[in-house]
Amino acid sequence: MKTRVISGLVMAPLLVLVYLGGYWIMGAAFVVGIMGFHEFCKGFEASGAKPCRTIGYAAAVLLYVLHLIMPEGQQYLSVMMWAALVVIASMVYGFNVEERKLEDMTSTLMGIMYTVFLSYHIVLIDEQFGAAIWLVFLTAFGTDIMAYFTGMAIGKHRLCPKLSPKKSVEGAVGGVAGSMILCGIFGALLMKEQMVMCLVIGFFGSIVAQLGDLSASAFKRQMGIKDYGNLIPGHGGILDRFDSVMFTGPAVYYCAVLMDAYTFIQ
Repeated sequence: MKTRVISGLVMAPLLVLVYLGGYWIMGAAFVVGIMGFHEFCKGFEASGAKPCRTIGYAAAVLLYVLHLIMPEGQQYLSVMMWAALVVIASMVYGFNVEERKLEDMTSTLMGIMYTVFLSYHIVLIDEQFGAAIWLVFLTAFGTDIMAYFTGMAIGKHRLCPKLSPKKSVEGAVGGVAGSMILCGIFGALLMKEQMVMCLVIGFFGSIVAQLGDLSASAFKRQMGIKDYGNLIPGHGGILDRFDSVMFTGPAVYYCAVLMDAYTFIQ
């Protein structure tokens, strides 16, 4: 536990990038996507698959270049084009049927969409919803911390013993409660007009964050690895620390988009 706390404190200054926003958070999201893809490929390679790193790295660069050069408000066109190109490139990678298998193509596509595409939503939130970007980290890290301490205190019923033996139902509930409290406080202080949105995101975001954590664990079990890397002492690699953020980023973005559209219609 001491190592986890120290690692958490070491990572705290990274939140400065969230405060700065703009190109700073864009650069951070890009690095997380690249490093995450690298770790994901290593995990797949441990299971015998051979994902194409070149396609993944090129896809990450292309996504952010398109984002920068496309006119404001039309990024969705670049994302659609990018997604089509990624699918095509991943399938073309499998043309050499004598050396490559189905899992080589699918692991390439899965790795890109999981690490590069999902982390890209952080950029979209920063540009379109400003301060709402903090909700991503309040739900992800708030859920993780509260679930951990609640589970340690009163956890009795195992949540998913085959994926994560230490997680409990009580901890999961505590994580949701903690996320809603943190998002509610944040909304009361900085987003009073969007208070309902903050609470909704706190609730659903926490559930999605825990699904992200469990999904990462499921992959590791299938890959036969304990951690995705050893970059962060006590936490493993980038994906071990940001697995929940990968899911909460899209969750926060689409919740905000849908609720903003509903408000506009009303």
